[in-house]
This record gives sequence, C-alpha cells and structure tokens, in this order.
Amino acid sequence: MKKSSSFNSAAFRFALLIAGLFAVGSIVLLTIVEHSLRAYAAEATAVGLRSETAILTEDWPDGGKQEVIDSIRRRQRSAFEQPFHFLLLDAGNKHLAGDLPLTAARKGWGQVTFVDDKPQPGESGDPETFQTLGTRLSDGSLLVVATDTFDVQRVRQRLVAFTIGSSIALTVLALIGGYFIGLMFLRRLDRVNGAVARIMSGDMAERLPAIGMSAEFDHLSTNLNAMLDRIAALMEGLQQVSTDVAHDLRTPLTRLQQRLEAMQGNNSEAAYEAGIAGALAQIDEIHVIFRALLRIGQIEGGERRDLAHIDLSELLGRISEAYQPVAEDAGKSLRASIDEGVAVLGDAELLAQLLTNLIDNALVHTPQGTNITIALHQEAACAVVTVADNGPGVPADQRGKILRRFYRLDQSRHTPGAGLGLALVASIAALHGAELMIEDNEPGLRVRLRFAAVA
Repeated sequence: MKKSSSFNSAAFRFALLIAGLFAVGSIVLLTIVEHSLRAYAAEATAVGLRSETAILTEDWPDGGKQEVIDSIRRRQRSAFEQPFHFLLLDAGNKHLAGDLPLTAARKGWGQVTFVDDKPQPGESGDPETFQTLGTRLSDGSLLVVATDTFDVQRVRQRLVAFTIGSSIALTVLALIGGYFIGLMFLRRLDRVNGAVARIMSGDMAERLPAIGMSAEFDHLSTNLNAMLDRIAALMEGLQQVSTDVAHDLRTPLTRLQQRLEAMQGNNSEAAYEAGIAGALAQIDEIHVIFRALLRIGQIEGGERRDLAHIDLSELLGRISEAYQPVAEDAGKSLRASIDEGVAVLGDAELLAQLLTNLIDNALVHTPQGTNITIALHQEAACAVVTVADNGPGVPADQRGKILRRFYRLDQSRHTPGAGLGLALVASIAALHGAELMIEDNEPGLRVRLRFAAVA
C-alpha cells in the first residue's frame, strides 16, 4: 500500500488554505488601519498647525510684529520639547525669527525636510520631514508653522512590522499544526486502509476502526461497518443457500434421474406416460424450490418495496376465510379472532405470503383433529398476529432452527415441501421490522408476529 505524505494530506492543505486566508485578511486589515491612521494623523496635524498659527496671529493687532517674534522665541527657549517649529519673514523675505530653513517659506500647505536634532560631532544627523502651513500677515510678512510626523510614521512602521510579523508567525504555526494534524490523521487513516486491505484480501470478519478525529468520521466508520455486516450476512446466506441447494436438491434430482433411467427401454406406453408425468411433477417440485429461494434472496437482498397503509384486519380476515374449507377437508378446525381496524405499514403481497405460509405450515405439519387458531389484536402501539395449533409442536432446542432454509424436523420429512416456508416468513418479517417469536403452545406450536401499528 502506498504511504501518503502529511504534506499531501487534506488536513495540511486545509491548514495551508486557512493560513493563506489569514494572510490575505491581515493585509486587508493592515491596509484599512493604515489608511485610517494616516487620515487621522493628517487631520490632527492640520488642526494643530491651524491652532498654533491662530494663537500667534492673535497678538498681531495689539503687540505687532515684535510680539509674534517674542512668542516664537519663548517657545524655542522652553525647557520642554516643542512639537512645532517656526519661520517668520518680513515682506522682503528677511529672516525675523524661527528655526525652519528658508526652503519652508511658502504660503499654504507644504512639506520641508531638515535635520531637527543637533547631531553629535562627526555625525550628520537624520533628516526628518515636517508638515508646514504658511500664512501671509497683513503687512506682507510670512509666518510658517511646522510640525513633524515622526511619531505617526513610527506608529505606522511598527504597525506594519507587527502585522507582518504576526501574520508570518501565525502562518508558520498554522502550517506546523496542519502538518502534525495531517500526520496524526494519516496514521489513523492508515489503520483504516489496513483494515480495508485485509477485507479485500478475504478477511470478512475485519471491521474498520474508529478514526477518532470527530463524531462525523466515527459515524462514517459505524455506517461502513454496518454495511460490511450486511454484506457478510448476505455472503453467508449465499454460501448457506449454495450448500443447502447442493444438499437438498440432490434427492429430487436423484429421483428424477432414477425415474428417467427406469423409462429407458420400457416399451409400455402406460408406464412411459406415467414416468413422464412423474418426471414433470419432480421438475415442478424443483421449480417451487427455486422460486422460493429466489423470493427469499430478493427480500433479504434489500429489494426496494414501497410500504403502504395496509388494513391487516381485512387482509387476515380474507385469508382465514379462504382457508376455512381447506382445513375442514383436511379434518382440522380453523378459528379466527380478529380485531377490527388494525393497520400496519407494509407490502400487501408479501404480508399475504407471510400469513398463508404460516397457515399452510400449521395445516401441513399437524394431524387430523388439530385445532388451529388465528388471532389479531392491538397491544399499545403494536399489531400482534398469532397462528397457533395444538399439534405435536417443535422441540425447544429446534425452534430457532426451523427458520433456516431447508431445515425440516425428522417427523416432517414425509410431508410435502422443501423447508423454505418459515424461512420466507422470517425474511418478510425482517423486511417489515416485525418481531418474530416461536413459542410453545402447550401443546403445539405458536408463532407470534409483532408489527408497529399505524393509526
């Protein structure tokens, strides 16, 4: 058997799919968050620049230009780190105050890049990008206020790094988990494949072990084992039928052969005609056996039947009425006790076959003077059919055997039949989900059938 790889297993492929979906989701989430963060940072920066510009220009009408210059210098001399940088130029672009380079001198929104922090000796420092807002004052001066976006950029970079790192880590974990889950699944599946291989090699007693991954897989194993049990039972039945046919048809075939051999060389026309009639009767007996076997095989093989609402009271009443004169001709009595309105779900043709076989069995295997009773009554939600007689009965150790194909009691071997009547009854009862019981009638035999009744 070819051994599968965990990397080719469905569990690993599923984990790979989940990891891919997670990676795509992380990228989408990162894009949305980054876009929202950038929009928020731009809005916050703009609000801050407008507010700072408004605060500085408020001093313009009262204190004039010098007040604005003093305010800028106070902010730059503050011991606390200031979020803003400034540039104030007069109408002739002369530098009046502020630490921004002249490249920042423009009206409206803009950006400027320069080194904010004072580098150590021998170092050039890192340039930073600042957002600027330039405002033209009433005397033609230009006030530029700038703030850096370093904190926002750092948050964005950390967010990107965190998202990418976590995505990679979770993807790797998903792949590792998928590999080990796939490996565990394959090991359990190998046990199932091993059981299948043993079944295919002829070990029909082998059954599939539970996979154990989930209730669905265990339910599948249970159903497959039930199917194997059904197949094994059918194969056992087929083997039993083959053995029984070979054994029980030997006698009628041997008698047929002897009859035909006796006809050879016989010049008597009457003997010849009698021999042919006997041979035909023997062949009819063989046909009856084969038809019964075929019927049992069709039923036990799961031949589909559409079950319908059957009035069992009416059906059993018609059958018992038809058998009344047959029982009288045989010197026996047949009495029926049938409750009205008892119905079941079933196949009318098969139920009629079942009931006639039970009555035939009681008529054929009992002596003259036997009393046969047929009863139908409802117990709770069940319809109970009883066929009983006060004949010789069946020994307790053989009551289960009489349901087998071709099984006949010693005292019944001189009577017509092949031992298939009760086997057909058992098959029909199983098809209808009925409980079949063989009981002692003290004296005689009692056969009880318990069906699920319907309203």
